[in-house]
Amino acid sequence: MSAEIRPQFWKTLTLTELNQAEWEALCDGCGLCCLVKLEDEESNEVAYTKVSCKLLDCQTAQCSDYPNRMQYVPDCIQLTPEKLQQIHWLPSSCAYRRLNEGKNLPTWHYLNTGSRQSVIDARKSAAGRCISEEQVDEEQIEDYIVRWVR
Repeated sequence: MSAEIRPQFWKTLTLTELNQAEWEALCDGCGLCCLVKLEDEESNEVAYTKVSCKLLDCQTAQCSDYPNRMQYVPDCIQLTPEKLQQIHWLPSSCAYRRLNEGKNLPTWHYLNTGSRQSVIDARKSAAGRCISEEQVDEEQIEDYIVRWVR
């Protein structure tokens, strides 16, 4: 781990006390936040699709240009502790959401296991399970709703 990352930081610090390196390290790299979501305007219920942002590598669930993503995907969200209070669609497995709710990181999170493969092995990742938005007719997006994101 980087010198900027304090040992066991996720157990001892609040989200607002984290430095940038620690904030970024919380992300388990699942790619679920990069999937297209449909929200019912009446009920506010959110349905995830298996359709991903054009920058998401669907084999690894990693952004292909994370540092410059906002330049190519203007509606990409830079998650912050403040935005976390407003966003209700993060999956229940999301480290940011879990810590914000006073929960622990899941046992499969790489900060607990030491391996980024653990998120894929736990079937909590979009890796190998999504398709790029560039391959989908926008009119048929509802055909791609999935139930494996919770």
